[in-house]
Amino acid sequence: MRALVVDPRQPESVRLADIAEPVVATDDVLVEVHYAALNHGDLNDARSGRVPAGAVLGSDIAGVVLRSGPTGPPAGTRVVALAAGAFAEQVVVAPGSLAEVPTTVDLAHAAALPVAGVAALRALRACGSLLGRRVVITGASGGVGRFAVRLASIAGAHVIASVGRHERGVGMKELGADEVVVGLDGIDAPVDVVVDNVGGPQLVSAWQLLAPGGTVQSIGWTSGEPAVFPPYSTIGSPKSLTSFLIEGRAADDLADLVRLVESGALPVEIGWQGPLERFFEATDALRDRRINGKAVLTITAPSPGELPHTTDSRSAR
Repeated sequence: MRALVVDPRQPESVRLADIAEPVVATDDVLVEVHYAALNHGDLNDARSGRVPAGAVLGSDIAGVVLRSGPTGPPAGTRVVALAAGAFAEQVVVAPGSLAEVPTTVDLAHAAALPVAGVAALRALRACGSLLGRRVVITGASGGVGRFAVRLASIAGAHVIASVGRHERGVGMKELGADEVVVGLDGIDAPVDVVVDNVGGPQLVSAWQLLAPGGTVQSIGWTSGEPAVFPPYSTIGSPKSLTSFLIEGRAADDLADLVRLVESGALPVEIGWQGPLERFFEATDALRDRRINGKAVLTITAPSPGELPHTTDSRSAR
C-alpha cells in the first residue's frame, strides 16, 4: 500500500513509498483511510526524529472500518481517529482512539478534527468555566485556532482572535470572535486565558497580558523562535503557564466534536485539499501560512455511496 514515510535524506524528510499492509492485533481496528489531515506537528515529527526513519507519518484520519476486534465498531462503520501512521491507505487504530461518523458529516471534515479539534477542546476545558472571561486565541486562523475560537465562543467567553496579518482575520467574527487583532496589538485590558499556538516572543507578550489568576495554555510553537522572558517576569500575582500534549483516550472528545459538527455548531474549514502525491505542495502552503483552516490529503477514493468532498486546493471557505 502507499504511504508517506520518514526519510531524512529527502525534502521535508518524507517520501512516498510502497509498504506492507499493517498487521492487526486481536483488539485493534483496521481502517481504510479516505482522508488524513496535515498538521504543523507532523512536519516537526519528521524533521526532529521523533518519528523514526521508515515509519509512516501522520495522526489524523477518517475512513471506513475494514476489520475489527470484539470491542471495536463493525466493518463498514465510518470513523474518525487519532492514530499514528495516518498517511497510509490502511491504519491500525485502538478502539479508544476513534469515534463513529454519521452519514450527515463529510469524512473530509471529520479528518480535520483529531489533533486540532482535540487540542482546542482540551486546552479550553483545562481553564475551567469560560463564561464571561476574556480569552485570547493566538494563531487563530489556523486549524487549531479556528476550532478554539468557535469552542470558546460556544462556552460564553469574550473571544479575542489573534492573527498574523489583517487578511488572515477574515471570517473570525463569523466564528464567534468579539475582537480580531494582529499579533497582540490593540489588547488594552488584561485577559484571563491565552491559548497559544505561536510561541516565541508572542508567548512572552501573552504572559504579560494575563490578569491575576490567568493562564496560558501553550499548545503549539509555529514561530520556531525562542521565548525569552525578561527578569522578574514570574514575580507578582499568581498566574500559570501550562505545557500541553494530547495523551490517553480520544474517543469521547472525538465523539463530542463530531456531534458539534453534525449540529452545525462547529464549522470545519478546509483551506487546502489534494491527493497524497501533492503532500509537498500542502507542506509549502502550511509553512507559508497560506492556508486558513485545515489541509486535508485524499488517501483513497471514497467508497460507493460516499459523497466526495468538493473543495479544491484553492478554496478557503
